Amino acid sequence: MAKKNAFYAQSGGVTSVINATACGLIETARQHKSVIGKVYAGHNGIVGALREELIDTSKETKKSIAALRHTPSGAFGSCRYKLKSLEENKAEYQRLIEVFKAHNIGYFFYNGGGDSQDTANKISQLSQSLGYPLTCIGIPKTVDNDLPITDCSPGFGSVAKYVAVSTREAGLDVASMCDSSTKIFVLEVMGRHAGWIAAAAGLAKDEESAPPHIILFPEIAFNEKKFLTKVKQTVKKHGYCVIVVSEGARYKDGRFLSEAGEKDAFGHIQLGGVAPTIAEMIKKETGYKYHWAVADYLQRAARHIASATDVEQAYAMGKAAVEFAVAGKNAVMPIIVRKPGKTYRWSIGEAKLSDVANVEEKLPRNYISKDGFEITDAARDYLTPLIMGEDYPPYKDGLPQYAKLKKVMVAKKLKKSFKV
Repeated sequence: MAKKNAFYAQSGGVTSVINATACGLIETARQHKSVIGKVYAGHNGIVGALREELIDTSKETKKSIAALRHTPSGAFGSCRYKLKSLEENKAEYQRLIEVFKAHNIGYFFYNGGGDSQDTANKISQLSQSLGYPLTCIGIPKTVDNDLPITDCSPGFGSVAKYVAVSTREAGLDVASMCDSSTKIFVLEVMGRHAGWIAAAAGLAKDEESAPPHIILFPEIAFNEKKFLTKVKQTVKKHGYCVIVVSEGARYKDGRFLSEAGEKDAFGHIQLGGVAPTIAEMIKKETGYKYHWAVADYLQRAARHIASATDVEQAYAMGKAAVEFAVAGKNAVMPIIVRKPGKTYRWSIGEAKLSDVANVEEKLPRNYISKDGFEITDAARDYLTPLIMGEDYPPYKDGLPQYAKLKKVMVAKKLKKSFKV
């Protein structure tokens, strides 16, 4: 097998453990020097390939690459850029192949969610049609946990842990103040179409009276009257009410509770502000004093409280991606397989990119209580193992220390630039 270089890119919203995947991939690739030359990382994801902006990871020390395992965000830069279909914009795909040819790239690793797996699949098909040998491996990543086939998605376990911890801590705060002050606290979490993150907040509830008292899922149509009745009953019974709402909560007709009126690069409706919307709704009906918070970037950047299970799985996905490629596999994605039994155990499997691309796995109905406001024991059994364990980064002067890369760029070889 002739030695070829590899291209790795991070895509979409980053996570607190996506760099652990990069760490696993780069460290493993360095162990296969007979078939893999250098690993080039796209500067700002796939955009880096289109612009021929490649970061030479071989210039990074062993210590710096190892530090990626405990570093949040996307160390090489990510992007929200979705390639159009081959029929709509063939020039983009041809540009990618030109860049790969110019830099002797024979391995393409794309680390992202459903849209990213679609991109990896398209590039795999194009390389075959053009007769250019390119091994394409997708790597799962999404805090939303909505990728199909895999038991869970790297990035989710840590967000789940952050949200559950935050809900419990904020709940204690509200409980201590509710007699003469705040009675309502609303926490808005991510989750456009799937309520996995919102469901994770339910892990904070360790007894009947404990928060969260209400969870609003995208999978359950929002009924204002039913919701407000539940709020009033909860305050009457417990003195306060803690609500966790997914950004994707919507009415029966499909309208989001809060739409910003714009769309992102993937064509998704821009969401934001469902927490204050819910809080004002309660204030108008009851007069209760409230506070609200939006977890936003905090939930996906909180490496200091990452799940050890999540970190381990994220690293394993990067390692497996290289091993798949070296073994001659193509157009596949490593997945996490949950083994049967009461004790949580997992292994690595694989899925075809064509089966993963653009498919959203929503929260099963049996994970949501009959009234639509809480999680069930089945959900608890699924979620609990994913937040287990702590994997703290090293600290200095009271603050976590994260990787600082050189990010040495590879010299461009193509005369023409490409506008993105």
